[in-house]
Amino acid sequence: MDVTTRRKFLLAGLGTVAVAASGGVFYPLFRYLAPRSSVTASHKVDIKAIDVPEGGAKYFEYNGSSAVLIRKKGGDLIALSAVCTHLGCIVQWQKENEKFLCPCHAGLYTADGTVVSGPPPKPLARLPFTVANGIITVG
Repeated sequence: MDVTTRRKFLLAGLGTVAVAASGGVFYPLFRYLAPRSSVTASHKVDIKAIDVPEGGAKYFEYNGSSAVLIRKKGGDLIALSAVCTHLGCIVQWQKENEKFLCPCHAGLYTADGTVVSGPPPKPLARLPFTVANGIITVG
């Protein structure tokens, strides 16, 4: 085998390995940064009204993202996205204060999703819901 042929073969093999390795690194990075494809069909979630006590919260998945249904003291229901508008952390319901706290950077939201303090730039997104026959339908 000629030295030139051997060198070309080794360079081609090294190039193939480099391409495969870079694909293994950059594909997960791309999937992490790329937004999820939106679901075109309307997705509905049914929750029993008794599963949401007064002052309590019920977390669930809605259209591929975390959401929460709360019943404020007095009985009012609110359905919100549970994803913080700052960096996408899942907000935690504080029953005693009737507020949401983002554990990542201490963003604070009211029970209706309005920003009280911290870095979040926008309020939590409201979700449409209906109540019929003891069933809460979100979506």
